Amino acid sequence: MIDSPREVIGAVLKQLGSSYNTIDMETEVNGGREAVLSSFTQLQKQVQLFDSMNYLKSFGVGDVWVTVGWSSDVIPAAKRMSNVAVVVPKSGSSLWADLWAVPCATRFQTDRIGGRTRGPSPLIHQWFDFCLQSARSLPFRQEIIPGASPLFLENPAPEVLQDRNKKKPKLESNLVRGVPPPEILEKCEFLEPLSDKAVGDYQWLMSRVHRPRGGLLGTMLQKISTMLDLKSRF
Repeated sequence: MIDSPREVIGAVLKQLGSSYNTIDMETEVNGGREAVLSSFTQLQKQVQLFDSMNYLKSFGVGDVWVTVGWSSDVIPAAKRMSNVAVVVPKSGSSLWADLWAVPCATRFQTDRIGGRTRGPSPLIHQWFDFCLQSARSLPFRQEIIPGASPLFLENPAPEVLQDRNKKKPKLESNLVRGVPPPEILEKCEFLEPLSDKAVGDYQWLMSRVHRPRGGLLGTMLQKISTMLDLKSRF
């Protein structure tokens, strides 16, 4: 399993029927923080490896049967192995997307010839129109790029019929062109910044979890604590 704090604790929250973006574990989670702590402790016992770099290696050699990871990692891996499928849990998953940032206009005070007001290109709207053309989703449909086109989030793609002559994998995915079924997609969430209350709950959770000395699990827990300490300073 990847060692991302939001993904690890988020998986626990989703398993308990709550949100990745839970603000107050005590009031929003059935059973409160103690229920989250209990589930997190059970998860520790079931996970062999917390590591974002090498988790698929253990999966590939058969040391583990199930792995939790990012689609950009697991989809290419599943394509290389005929007995592996990518499945989004019925409770939903986290979503992430590549974003474009357009800087606001900035005037540079300079005496140099050629100084001008910097800002978005006048062609920015044409660029958006070009990138949002339906034809641009072809790499996603052909699974050249792991993931899904944003066009499929609002208009789910129809299921692609399998070639009867093509050998089917032993396990079947519930993804259609990178997107889970609508009833699962509506339960998926984009991660939002942690509130101060949520940071406090994460810190409380870390203070009560048994931390093994060394090892990848110990490193993962240390990363979570470091992330929370840094956030609490701002």
